[in-house]
Amino acid sequence: MNKTAKIKYRLNISDYDLETAKSMFASKRWLYVVFMCQQAIEKLITALYIDEFDEEPPITHNLAFIYKKMRIYQDKTELQTDILKFLNILSAHYLNNRYPDYKNDIAKMLSEKTAKRYLTKTTEIYKWLKSLIV
Repeated sequence: MNKTAKIKYRLNISDYDLETAKSMFASKRWLYVVFMCQQAIEKLITALYIDEFDEEPPITHNLAFIYKKMRIYQDKTELQTDILKFLNILSAHYLNNRYPDYKNDIAKMLSEKTAKRYLTKTTEIYKWLKSLIV
C-alpha cells in the first residue's frame, strides 16, 4: 500500500470510529463513547504521522507521544498543552478499557455529561487535525 492509500485508509476508518462514538452516545454506552473517541483520534494521528514521515508511527496507543513527534507540535502554546492533556486522558481510557477487570469500574465513573464532554472535545480536535491533512 502506498502512502496515499495508507492515509486514505486511516482517514476513512477514523471517520467511521467518530461516527461510532456518536452512535454509542445515542445508545447511552458511555464507556464506548470514550473508547471510540480514542480510536478515532489515534487513527487520525497515525494518518498525520504517515503524511509527515512517510512511515508508520511507533507502535503505541499513547496519542500524546506520537503527537509530540510531529511538526504540528512545534508551537508550544496553551492550545497545545490543552490538546496534550486531552490526548493523555484518551490514551488512559484506551489502556483501561482493554483490561476486563477495570471495565465495570470505569463504566461506573462515566456519565452522560462526561461522555458528552469527551465527544465534544474529540470532535473539536478531530476537525482541526483533519484540516491539516485534507
